[in-house]
Amino acid sequence: MQTVSRTSADGALQRCLQEHRIMAITLTASTGRIAGSRSSTRMRTDGLVPAVVYGLGRDSVAVSVPWPDLRRALMTEAGLNALITLDVDGQKDLAIIKDLQRHPIRRNVLHVDFLRVDPDAGVAVEVPLVLVGEAKKVEVRRGIVDQPLKSLTVTAKPANIPSQIEIDITDLDIGDSITVATLSLPAGVTTDIEDSIQLVLGLATRFSMEDGATEGEAGEGAPAEAAAEGDAEGDAE
Repeated sequence: MQTVSRTSADGALQRCLQEHRIMAITLTASTGRIAGSRSSTRMRTDGLVPAVVYGLGRDSVAVSVPWPDLRRALMTEAGLNALITLDVDGQKDLAIIKDLQRHPIRRNVLHVDFLRVDPDAGVAVEVPLVLVGEAKKVEVRRGIVDQPLKSLTVTAKPANIPSQIEIDITDLDIGDSITVATLSLPAGVTTDIEDSIQLVLGLATRFSMEDGATEGEAGEGAPAEAAAEGDAEGDAE
């Protein structure tokens, strides 16, 4: 009976993915790993990455996944937000990578958290913010473009999760800012981050302030020079 139930569930998942036009990468995970740093080290030596799977109100499961397969998932355009059909000992679920731990120096992956997700329900994810265009108004005044936030927490159904969110800085000038309120989010994507949070700023530098001061002095000097020339012409007459 368990085999029939599992086969039925897998078929339902595939139909759901097709209905929502979700392209998911299949990743096979194995259970039975022993918790502990020594066991995890041996796994990594064997090309496996320790992981845990949780979500959808079911028990969490300690698993391991082959590093080459995980790397292929991470190298897709979606990156950490890649949709994964996770096969755990034959039971398949749609999942995303909720957390990924790397070695602080070598940067190799130490551990992964997989979150089971419902194709019909929204899920909170971190999406990279990418600047597009050129802030020529800032550049010509020798200012800088500052981006305090590199990513934004958004909520979307799995099929609507964007690989990145673009911010156009073409019209940005020194003193301007782009906030969450003025951000254009893709269809089906929302965020609970406060509207007033600044995402991009056009900032003045010492050079731009010096340029501004020089321009101001030049502007003040022009009327004086004109007056002096007028006095000189009057004396000549």
